Amino acid sequence: MRFEDLLLEIGGRFQILILAVLCLLRINLPMHFLLHNFLAAIPSHHCAIPHQEAFVNLTMEEVLLISIPRKPDGTFSSCEMFSQPQFHLLLNSSLQPENKSIIQHCQHGWVYDHSQFTSTISTQWDLVCEQRGLNQATATFFFIGVTMGAMVFGYLSDRFDPSQAAPLGPQFHKKNSTNMWPSLRLKSHGEDSRAMYMGQKPCSSNRSCLISFTCRWVPESARWLIAKGKVKQAHRHLHMFFFSHFLPEGFPSVPSPPAPCRFGVAFSYYGMSMNLTGFGLNIYLSQFVFGIIEIPAKMVMYVLVNRVGRRQSQAWTLILTGLCIGANIVIPKPFTSLRSAVAIMAKGFSEAAFTTVYLYTSELYPTILRQNGMGYTSFMARLGGALAPLVFLLDEAWRSLPEVTYCGVAVCSGAVAFLLPETLNVRLPEGIEDIEKPQ
Repeated sequence: MRFEDLLLEIGGRFQILILAVLCLLRINLPMHFLLHNFLAAIPSHHCAIPHQEAFVNLTMEEVLLISIPRKPDGTFSSCEMFSQPQFHLLLNSSLQPENKSIIQHCQHGWVYDHSQFTSTISTQWDLVCEQRGLNQATATFFFIGVTMGAMVFGYLSDRFDPSQAAPLGPQFHKKNSTNMWPSLRLKSHGEDSRAMYMGQKPCSSNRSCLISFTCRWVPESARWLIAKGKVKQAHRHLHMFFFSHFLPEGFPSVPSPPAPCRFGVAFSYYGMSMNLTGFGLNIYLSQFVFGIIEIPAKMVMYVLVNRVGRRQSQAWTLILTGLCIGANIVIPKPFTSLRSAVAIMAKGFSEAAFTTVYLYTSELYPTILRQNGMGYTSFMARLGGALAPLVFLLDEAWRSLPEVTYCGVAVCSGAVAFLLPETLNVRLPEGIEDIEKPQ
């Protein structure tokens, strides 16, 4: 009897219990990944203007008028100022300075609009204008930490059981939980219920105690134990939950390739998730809408992956993500409602692709290599997540270049997904020989 048959024999109560316990560990994980949108938010700002006696009888609007050049859309520049006050603009504000040499970068810091954000790292450290790249780099540094966690704990989870490796370092676990727990859940589910776990894909720093406490009720992966030749220990853990069942005598002792689409999925997903401005919505409302759209996206994918298959679902969700991002490139800026609707659709498709890739990637690896493989593919995903914030800086070369990049990567990744094998209704490979022989 194979392990899949045993899971079907003992029923679904075991899988539901594990799913419920592990859900507690996932609730606030997205807060870490999306916190950059608010901690590093850049409010409206302009160059600080030193006080002069000549400004005594002028309003603030008039001081800005003679001190800050205007952009083509009529708003004041955020990064430039006049070297000397241009008092003639008080007579005719439509005039433009003929001598561009009087325009210089901000010399005395910046003044920020605090109506929405009291303080962010951008306002505290002046990470704007020439220092804008450092602002985006803070998100990249976070994903570098996530990448290191994926590499370290991917290895540890193959040497030790995932449920034991997880609490070894709560803060490292925070970085790696996106690739450790999917594998642990997958190992505890049979063919018919594997798709159920993917809805747990991450929907704060004080998680450490919760992780260590909850892991006491997470059993070691029986599939992992069997793959390591620890059949008696696997039997003990299964018997702990189901006293009326036993491990058949003929149960085999199983001896002890790819990172598909993970880069493109993470790259486009975080490219969408970290771009909350430009759609005419409040940043908090944008975050709410971008988050709420993930719920129907997960529900739809739960049906699709079992109807049309993993490969088709993965490929088309990525391609549609790219097409929606590309559509917003050509839709004029004044059409804010249409642009917002298309962006929400892109976020939904992106979430659908992310939801699918957790299940699909796990099913492509044999049990003996699954956690290690998930670590490698998670490395590629975090690389995509690390590069996604930096791509926003390409707008200095061409305003639409970031969107073109996200669009191109998503569409190409979706096309690559067609080259992968289908895993719908296929038993999970438990050893290298299961991959090499036809299903």
